[in-house]
Amino acid sequence: MPEMLEVETYRFAAEPLVGRRIERVHAPDGWYAKGDTTTELLSSVLPGLRVIGTRRIGKLMLLDTDGPVLGLRFGMTGRILVDDQAPIEGLEYSSDRNDPAWDRFGLSFHGGGSMMIRDPRRLGGVELDPDETRLGPDALQVSRTGLAEVLQTTSAPIKARLLDQSRIAGLGNLLVDDILYRSGVATQRPADSLNDDDIAVVFRALRQSLATLGRRGGSHTGDLQSERHVGGRCPKDGVELSRASVGGRTSYWCPVHQH
Repeated sequence: MPEMLEVETYRFAAEPLVGRRIERVHAPDGWYAKGDTTTELLSSVLPGLRVIGTRRIGKLMLLDTDGPVLGLRFGMTGRILVDDQAPIEGLEYSSDRNDPAWDRFGLSFHGGGSMMIRDPRRLGGVELDPDETRLGPDALQVSRTGLAEVLQTTSAPIKARLLDQSRIAGLGNLLVDDILYRSGVATQRPADSLNDDDIAVVFRALRQSLATLGRRGGSHTGDLQSERHVGGRCPKDGVELSRASVGGRTSYWCPVHQH
């Protein structure tokens, strides 16, 4: 599923779009236009604009133009194709089929070339001038002090807090389980029960997970990934993993070394 590591791959793949002028908009799916944005608005506003930059905040990808900002969200199954090439061929928990009927939004450019979002489950979306202030700092930018402020002010489960995009942007289900596995903290532990030393460990694990999984190729490459199933066992301790819904996500953790 596209978490911040995958969206950064998408953003990098979209860099060749900078400098191109939009000629046509493909927006056949009204559901995919979010907020006050409509497919009619996308089709009327975007043609003629030039892409001047690409950015990412958490799991939100942004195309800056010489008009409004175009925000792109990918949900669980959205992939980007730039000039008909996909930087990520497949996603966890998505279909292996590559069906153009799943093309929910796209841009064609003067002189050739294109960008398309292919999303089987329609859980992503596009929006003009999305409210970037609704997102917390990107997980790559959050400081240890900032992490402490996020965690020590709530009794909610730590996993639920780390998934809250308004607090820290970019962490999804797989990344958070990997971070907590590395740090030895149970997913259901109240966030405000962590002391300063615990938070330092979680902070180091956050940085390590992002760096290691980024090098490996994405959020689906975590140490727990092969055991994320009923009866899966902890790679460290060999015991059966605990499984429950935490923060609205199916979560796995080790009952021995995570507490």
